[in-house]
Amino acid sequence: MTFEEYVGSRGPALVRLARLLTGDEHRAEDLTQDVLARAYVHWRKIAGADRPDVYVRRMLVNANSSWWRRRSNRELAVDTFAERAHHGDLGGEAADRDEMWRLILALPDRQRAVLVLRYYEDLDDTTIAQILDCSPVTVRTHAMRALAHLRERCGVPTINGSRP
Repeated sequence: MTFEEYVGSRGPALVRLARLLTGDEHRAEDLTQDVLARAYVHWRKIAGADRPDVYVRRMLVNANSSWWRRRSNRELAVDTFAERAHHGDLGGEAADRDEMWRLILALPDRQRAVLVLRYYEDLDDTTIAQILDCSPVTVRTHAMRALAHLRERCGVPTINGSRP
């Protein structure tokens, strides 16, 4: 597969992944463009790999993590949100989604990446482990911790120390 064919077929999915990782549409487009520019230089090696999509996704996740490591790129998360809308109306549902995304974006990079790759990209633990360069057990641990944190922040009650 040529680089142009790859970008034509997988480009929109890569931008979507970047948008979910960054939470910002414009930053996602920039991140994807930077990663694809770096991938173009090494495309022969990447295309020769067993699964080039895993390689490029790993580049995307790593590039996002590298961007966040720079101290000038930190944003402050807040514990309180603007007034909550009432359930049952479209505005309320949008507000709930927005609140959940704020909580997801506040997660550590690896936990957020695992949730995005698992629930939005619909990848299995083995593929996620290849993308993040870790073991499947580590993927499951990150997912468990991220979901526990989200449940705690959303006020989901616990029953005898376990989640319903």
